[in-house]
Amino acid sequence: MALAKRDEGSKVNSDINVTPMVDVMLVLLIIFMVVTPMLQKGVSVDLAKVNNPEQMPDADKEDALIVAVMRTGDVFFGNDKLPSLEQLTGKIKDRLANKSDKRVYIRADARAKFGRVVEVVDDIRAAGVDQLGLLTDQRKEKGASTTAPPPSGGQ
Repeated sequence: MALAKRDEGSKVNSDINVTPMVDVMLVLLIIFMVVTPMLQKGVSVDLAKVNNPEQMPDADKEDALIVAVMRTGDVFFGNDKLPSLEQLTGKIKDRLANKSDKRVYIRADARAKFGRVVEVVDDIRAAGVDQLGLLTDQRKEKGASTTAPPPSGGQ
């Protein structure tokens, strides 16, 4: 009488099936690719480049009031284009009515006309703004070495 030998262990597949994981990762990649461009706040402006910009972390907050001046002279309040500059003072007054921090930031294009930026600053000041910030970018240095001034020749 022979014993029947069962060989069920040879049927077990111990390989990891990575297809569902790859599917999930591709969906997440697509979601991040679609959402990332929407994270930029406000309109795209080519900011002026300066050597030593002052950091203004409050400008990145959700409730920050940002006015953008484009090189064409168009003025945006947040993401909304203003048809005329006269509406800017009223809109800022409305938004500042219930805020204790009366601060507005200006994102002016580097090639915007100076007179247009001055008009925007005047309208913002007319709305009762306490502090006004001009947002700029860090100038990229052309090489790490800086030229030192020549030593003075006195002996």
